[in-house]
Amino acid sequence: MRTLGTALAAALALTALGAPTARADAPAVPDFADGFGLRIAQPTEVHSGTDFTLTVTTPQVSGPHKIRVFLPSGYAANPGKRWPVAYFLHGGGGTVNDAAAAPALRSDKMITVVPDGGRKGWYANWKMQDTVLKAANWETFHLEQVVPFIDANLRTVPDRAHRAVTGLSMGGSGALHYAQARPDLFGHVAALSGGLDFGMAEIRATVVATELNLPGAWCAVSSASGCPDYGPYVDSDAIFGSPYPVFGADRLWRAYDPAAPANLSRLADTSITLYTGDGDVVDAQTARAARTVKSRLDQLDIPSRLIDYGNGDSLAPTCNGGHNYGCWAPAFADYVPRLEAAFAATSATR
Repeated sequence: MRTLGTALAAALALTALGAPTARADAPAVPDFADGFGLRIAQPTEVHSGTDFTLTVTTPQVSGPHKIRVFLPSGYAANPGKRWPVAYFLHGGGGTVNDAAAAPALRSDKMITVVPDGGRKGWYANWKMQDTVLKAANWETFHLEQVVPFIDANLRTVPDRAHRAVTGLSMGGSGALHYAQARPDLFGHVAALSGGLDFGMAEIRATVVATELNLPGAWCAVSSASGCPDYGPYVDSDAIFGSPYPVFGADRLWRAYDPAAPANLSRLADTSITLYTGDGDVVDAQTARAARTVKSRLDQLDIPSRLIDYGNGDSLAPTCNGGHNYGCWAPAFADYVPRLEAAFAATSATR
């Protein structure tokens, strides 16, 4: 077993994409009203009539935060129609603009919402609220504020059968955790190359490395796309407390753990899809975690779908099996039509 210190080479690296520039003559997009603890902080950034970014503030998470939205092309032309919604959770070091690297997320059959998850928010309510980052209740922000805010401001179908949560890397663990924490909200979940098993020393090391902003010192050895910035240093216990399993000190890690059988059992009525490769040092670990989750779901008699594409040959010519959008974009191209079909099948039976 690797120690926590030597496991840092398995940490997840993701480089954020640049934000698009809003045009002065940009077309109109839906108006949003404050609510559920969220306040509109800046004018909407309009990238097109179906692609825009809101900026909001909330006491739950310090600082302004972005929410990017992709609407179906027929949204404005069908004012009486309601649409299913997929939430996309970006990875560590990422931003809401990362979703643009997966074209399949721009669906004409559903709304896609991409909330800011912080450079190292880990989709959790942090144990420490007094770090340099101050308030960090990411889970509350997303589940109790963003979801009802979107339902109140857009024409959604506001039930779990028509709502999905998806994510990759850090967002993969976040997606599985959110589906477990709120099965009343999400009927579908997909995790791509996720840090799913918090019982693995390598995954705990990943979280600690992002807290300390350490990956920049070594990520070039496992990433051809540059080294992400995980933001200011915070205490290694800031998010989940001590990572060491001594005298119950790691209780918050175990309570959050998306791979824990007790948490997986909450997905009995949820459509579950996992994707991973094993072509680099990072996805070698996400593959282990995904196989553990799949095995435990099987033991619980909970149906799930695992696509383990190994070195990437079976997925797409762009995929080398590594922790990158060359694999994640075609994985979403496989998943989104299946999700659209599931939404449509549910609507047809209503």
